[in-house]
Amino acid sequence: MARDFEAFKVRIEKEFLGHPVVVDNKYCKWFAEADLPVESVKHMVTQFSVFSHLFLIAALKKMINADSLESYFESKEILMNELGVIYRKKKSDEGRAAEEAKLAGESAVDPGLVSTEGTVDGGTYRNMAAHFVWLLKIGENFGLGFNDMGKRRHGTKSTVFFADELDRLYGAEDYNVCQGAGFAVENWAAAGFWKELISGLERFKADKMPALNVAFFTFHDKIEGQHKEHVWDELRECFDDEQFDEDVFMKAGVEMLNGVQAFWDGLYEDEMKAGRLGAAAA
Repeated sequence: MARDFEAFKVRIEKEFLGHPVVVDNKYCKWFAEADLPVESVKHMVTQFSVFSHLFLIAALKKMINADSLESYFESKEILMNELGVIYRKKKSDEGRAAEEAKLAGESAVDPGLVSTEGTVDGGTYRNMAAHFVWLLKIGENFGLGFNDMGKRRHGTKSTVFFADELDRLYGAEDYNVCQGAGFAVENWAAAGFWKELISGLERFKADKMPALNVAFFTFHDKIEGQHKEHVWDELRECFDDEQFDEDVFMKAGVEMLNGVQAFWDGLYEDEMKAGRLGAAAA
């Protein structure tokens, strides 16, 4: 089985990690280097809020459709953190009390301060620690309110397509499909696009909007390594299962990455139509 799994990893590197959205995301490359107009960042934040919020549906389905209790818990870790359960590191009761005393008030839900490691098991739930709420706080800088973000009606055609593909594939009842989509999307998320967004946002913050808090993006950049570890663990386990279908897994993963690419290509086309792609960094 070890030789088979190594061959499977080579296939993953070629078809998943070599996918155009992973190695050549033209929107994120532009975003990282551009002198970003306010309307461009506002549009990105709005569309990001839509797929990020609708992702919760797919994440719940992935948890429900898990094929083992361990996989169920792995999926729940991601979902509950998205909803506002703060990760806690495994410490003694005394260490936890000291950590909780240190994080009080607003600092307890600041994405730049909360833990990116550990488990939601025994973690603290806070309304203001929900990831969508963090995006709402960013949206306020652009005059966006609760009813301007995160709902299907706010999404462009390409954003809604991506959300629907997440629902169809990431939340699929067939666990080979679900695993393939989950593995692909988590490895895409860990491949560097967060850093490109952060680069553009930090320049934008310095030049045009000092009050902008980009910690939502830095938090996710840090946490994706943990998500990636989860899905690699799940993959190794399900690979040994006699029900595992490598071809179905790979097909679902590629289709999921195509959905991701549609989202970013849609944003790029929106910028092109608005005539904002010429805003190159100085």
